Amino acid sequence: MAGLYLHIPFCKRVCAYCDFYKSADLRPMKAVVEAMHDELRREAGFLPAEQLRTIYFGGGTPSLLPPEELEEFIALFDCTVLEECTVEANPDDLTPDYLRRLARTRVDRLSIGVQSFDDGELRLMNRRHTADAARKAVRQAQEAGFGNVTVDLIFGVPGFGAATLARNLRETVALGVQHVSAYHLTVEPQTAFGRRMAQGRFSPVTEETSEEEFLTVHRTLRDAGFEHYEVSNYALPGRRAIHNSAYWSGDPYLGIGPAAHSFDGECRRWAVADIGRYLAGGDRYESERLTERDRYNETVMTALRTAEGLDTKAIGRRFGPARLETLLDAARPWLDAGDATLRDGQLAIPAERFLLSDAVIAALFWEC
Repeated sequence: MAGLYLHIPFCKRVCAYCDFYKSADLRPMKAVVEAMHDELRREAGFLPAEQLRTIYFGGGTPSLLPPEELEEFIALFDCTVLEECTVEANPDDLTPDYLRRLARTRVDRLSIGVQSFDDGELRLMNRRHTADAARKAVRQAQEAGFGNVTVDLIFGVPGFGAATLARNLRETVALGVQHVSAYHLTVEPQTAFGRRMAQGRFSPVTEETSEEEFLTVHRTLRDAGFEHYEVSNYALPGRRAIHNSAYWSGDPYLGIGPAAHSFDGECRRWAVADIGRYLAGGDRYESERLTERDRYNETVMTALRTAEGLDTKAIGRRFGPARLETLLDAARPWLDAGDATLRDGQLAIPAERFLLSDAVIAALFWEC
């Protein structure tokens, strides 16, 4: 089965850390939504004979759309076997009225962009909600009947140390959410933080601080009953994000909207990251067909970000015994150091070592 991703590329305010494609000019929003409906009808055959397992509204800020408009997208599909429908939301969009109306749609999972329960940290990140608004949004979502709520947090923020992070985690756990996505702040060049860093006005935290804060998140949420099932994701038992897990498993998905990506198992395609060009239609896509090396590297990269890790027997069947032998030889130093494990054919990175995942994965890539 397949997934559907709809990218709503609009925000009332641009966060200082965000490098996703978006626009703070809301005037074209109605036209973009209409164009996305047209694209969805036209491209539904990209995933032939596939039934939708998940729908995910991302952005940008999907909660800028009325619930009824979100439901119009969902209604275009046979949702007989739909297992999960997620909407990303900003806390200050989630009024009691909005949530009541959203609860009448087929949306059954909310991903709330809290990021922090500290007002100073929120101001630094240029978020448009307060800590109190974030608390209210989560509680009101639960009161409206949403029993599958995930909270996004950011750690590794300069100037806000261990005490702030500990409070953020305590508040998150106390709210009784089912899932937490905890991301280490990454400073990208095209963001406000990136521009400040280029001017010498912003510095990322040290590697030592990164490791300390990562382990604080890991231990706190693990002790609260959450499973650390992917580098940045934690879930209570049975509450993993089905849509995102499909990305890591290499399942097919269709992306709709400016800058949205699609994958049919062999070919990756993405729409132009430009609202004007997207609305103009015409040649709005770029694509690439994955080579055997591409598929191998993607399999290694996505699998080793998860708790289950990489099925080495499957690697041998799919890419041949020589490729498997090369993989295991490259993994040996990491296994000897305890930064990776190999049990019953599953090569994995222990969750407490996930911060090293990029280095381990890079060492195992099939180079040119």
